[in-house]
Amino acid sequence: MRLLVLGGTHFLGRHVVMAALERGHEVATFTRGLSGAPPEGARALHGDRDDPAALPEALDGWQPELVVDTSCKTRAAADNAAAALGGVAGYAFVSSLNAYRNWPPGPVGPEDAEPTWDTDEDGYGPNKAHAERVLAAAVGPAFLTARAGLIVGPHDPVYRLGWWLDRISRGGRVVVPAEGMDQPISLVDARDLATWLVEMAERGQGGAVNAKGPVGMTTYGGLLEVCRDVTGSDAEWVPVPEAELVAADVQEWVHLPLWLRQQEARTAWDVDTTRALELGLTTRPLETTVADTWAWMQAAERPPLPAHRPAPGLPAELERHLLEGR
Repeated sequence: MRLLVLGGTHFLGRHVVMAALERGHEVATFTRGLSGAPPEGARALHGDRDDPAALPEALDGWQPELVVDTSCKTRAAADNAAAALGGVAGYAFVSSLNAYRNWPPGPVGPEDAEPTWDTDEDGYGPNKAHAERVLAAAVGPAFLTARAGLIVGPHDPVYRLGWWLDRISRGGRVVVPAEGMDQPISLVDARDLATWLVEMAERGQGGAVNAKGPVGMTTYGGLLEVCRDVTGSDAEWVPVPEAELVAADVQEWVHLPLWLRQQEARTAWDVDTTRALELGLTTRPLETTVADTWAWMQAAERPPLPAHRPAPGLPAELERHLLEGR
């Protein structure tokens, strides 16, 4: 079938393209053309999603039957896709848990029991919720919205797991959050999510799904242990109490990637995934994901950080400060 990937050159979109090609689809990607070419075998279409004329002009009569949308960030992008693609047989949209009004910190129950943003605010979560509404209205029962959580794996330009792999591989004494090592965390491999998104579009599956790793799959400390094993490092954990991290202006999720303060972490990963499991979303073993990510980092040129995102990781001077006297 003719399958259009909105996105398709970075991370999740790239894996969607590869999954669709492997399943025998005729694949085209629609991007601004600024971030490189899609995987070999896909047709590259270019344009700005915020321009209402760009997508119809790029398609130029090529009518997709299926769509996987990985790149919608603005309300205009959603409105324009809805106008151009409302007649497709299956549309899988990558939304976010941020579409929920109460996440973070959560917890999040079944999808139909949780409110999503319904304001005009120009923010990530409200924009995703707006996109869900307008695209669902245009596509109808064949529209699936995948409210994604933490996505990791090869080709990840955001570099959160990547920073931990790099830092741990250097060994020595490594600052870790004392109260955070036991906090639950769940991840989904981008390759597993990508294949599932293509399958959902093929089936014309509709509805909202919390598309994340299962609750209880690992802890923050467990993830770091896997990073240490995969890199063969002799890194030594140096636990620093949360109060000291906060006093030193250590920024959660940024300076110590994937770390959340206790109050938020207690419920942030408690997200119901019953429907995702019923629809066949699985994720490979964490050890495989981390090992494959590390192998990719050693073998490939790393993509630049996405625009307007702070570089993740603990600055060297701040790390030295936290390690002093320990």
